[in-house]
Amino acid sequence: MNSPLGMYQPGDTVWHRLGAGTKLVGLLVISTATVVVRGPAPSVVLLLAALTVCLWAGMRLPQIFASIRMLLIMLAALMVWHVWSNGWARAVEATFDLLGLVLIATVVTTTTPIDDILDVLVRALGPFRRFGVNPEAVALACSLAIRAIPTTLEIAQQTQDAAAARGLERDPRARLAPLVIRVVANARATGEALEARGVGDD
Repeated sequence: MNSPLGMYQPGDTVWHRLGAGTKLVGLLVISTATVVVRGPAPSVVLLLAALTVCLWAGMRLPQIFASIRMLLIMLAALMVWHVWSNGWARAVEATFDLLGLVLIATVVTTTTPIDDILDVLVRALGPFRRFGVNPEAVALACSLAIRAIPTTLEIAQQTQDAAAARGLERDPRARLAPLVIRVVANARATGEALEARGVGDD
């Protein structure tokens, strides 16, 4: 499965040339502003800006939407629920904000080597060692989370294909239950592999 999420793609755009720290701080600022600034209009602006940045970073629209297809399905369900319970304005704000932030985070991960991101994280958490924080352990957890994204999307695609092959593509149980089971099994296998290597024993 060709997924830009969590997978570094070399390039020479301005986003590739920006430092990892600058991009992470920018992501933090945008995320904070998204929480503070309310209303559907800013959410629409955020989503349009995120799509523009994705294209500027060398990503293609078919590639983007193919990668977040499962997320779009979940966001559609979220929007329907918000429309029913909170109205259109809240539905647009909630779903557009989440999608916009995911796209911006995608730009960060696809234009920045994962090792650079983790190095910045370790340096940023260094002063907190005196309070018992283990920067390396936090970086490892973040690395596993980032690397799990494309794996989870691949499992979702395989589950959907398997359901379609059985003529059950419209049955949510035929997709959701196997997806949850396989994702949990993959997480347990990862944990067992880390335990076998003695990671976290200290």
